[in-house]
Amino acid sequence: MKSFMFAFAGIWVLLKSQRNARIHAFVTVGVVSAGFYLGVSTAEWCWLVLAVMAVWTAEALNTSLEFLADAVSPEFHPLIKKSKDVAAGAVLISAMGSVMIGLLVLGPHVFAL
Repeated sequence: MKSFMFAFAGIWVLLKSQRNARIHAFVTVGVVSAGFYLGVSTAEWCWLVLAVMAVWTAEALNTSLEFLADAVSPEFHPLIKKSKDVAAGAVLISAMGSVMIGLLVLGPHVFAL
């Protein structure tokens, strides 16, 4: 039970401290709402859930790495900058892939309206 409490505390820190996480939350609500409204199939839900999960996981790992890097080296360090940039790039890659999945899954439903 304590593990769940720590995990939820981490999610709360993520949402409270990261503007991009709040944007992801807004988009997640939009995607889920669109999925219900458009009546996507179970298989399509699997793709949407996977896409949402990928972005949230990447954002959480990026934030975790940033916190750790700041604790290890509060002053500027070029390798820390590279590490943070690569982690941010991973979030971008995940988000771009998720947008593609969203378009492939939701697009046909929208065009059918």
